[in-house]
Amino acid sequence: MPHATPPADLLINGLTIRPGERVLTRLVISKLPSGTVIDVPVHVFRSTEPGPTVLLMAGMHGDEVNGIETIRRLIRRDQLRPLCGTIIAIPILNIYGFLNFSREVPDGKDVNRSFPGHPRGSLASRVAHRFMREVMPLVDYGIDFHTGGAARSNYSQVRCQLGIPENDALAAAFAAPFTLHSALRPGSLREAAWKQQKSIIVYETGESLRLEEAGIERALEGTFRVLKHLGMLAEAPAAARPTIVCMRHTWLRARFAGLFRSHVQNGQYLEKGQTYGSVADPYGEMAVRLESPVAGYVIGLNHMPVVNQGDALLHIGVPEVRPETPAAG
Repeated sequence: MPHATPPADLLINGLTIRPGERVLTRLVISKLPSGTVIDVPVHVFRSTEPGPTVLLMAGMHGDEVNGIETIRRLIRRDQLRPLCGTIIAIPILNIYGFLNFSREVPDGKDVNRSFPGHPRGSLASRVAHRFMREVMPLVDYGIDFHTGGAARSNYSQVRCQLGIPENDALAAAFAAPFTLHSALRPGSLREAAWKQQKSIIVYETGESLRLEEAGIERALEGTFRVLKHLGMLAEAPAAARPTIVCMRHTWLRARFAGLFRSHVQNGQYLEKGQTYGSVADPYGEMAVRLESPVAGYVIGLNHMPVVNQGDALLHIGVPEVRPETPAAG
């Protein structure tokens, strides 16, 4: 992959970081009403050899802890020693959400719908702007770690806009169990990065406020494979199996309100017409069996037992090629 050769010295947050240095700096965002300063720790790991700059970031939504734990382990285990180039690791971007067990910042806005941000905008917009000013100009490639929210769990998956060589190569190197084609969303980090000709892929696993060990291990291994692909690591674990590419994916939604019971597991393959659950009224008078209108893999599952009409129940990924043997979760 082509990349921009970094300068001899890297400037971030007013600091000059030389080749071979490891630095922790803090981006000051704002203050709490109490006067407590809110800042974002940014770890920078530089090789003495030129190469790409890779961003590893989590905590865009403060309640999505799997990505936070992934980057924490990489830092704690001293596993971010690039053979060339630079790694920028941000365990938590949305400190406000992390402190409040929340997806949003205190003004109720989503940071991942606020890019590129504005220095005098909403709090979410200011977080996005600070990141875009200080970090994004340095980045060539990135992995943005996320987790399912609102009692929904995601099976380990990479999301990116497929059909773009850089994205295709990064997703293939990561080799998550599933790779989803995902169009750019307005105001998202991926959109802001793409406008600057930088490739960011998103890794999703598990649900908010819950650590999922299997998904975290896949995140670690996938990150190592991407870094090896970019020439920044000498070794990385091989993928257990090739990623399953899904150019199409859709949520199955509740047609009736009531109590939802799932009969399937994340990662499971569903045939068209197969029963995947039921919705029943809480008084024992009615129950409706739910059948899948499409064949595909369960890549997201709602664990909330009480649902309203229109609530998302199941996320189905439709593979490019039908598997010979349906995979179980």
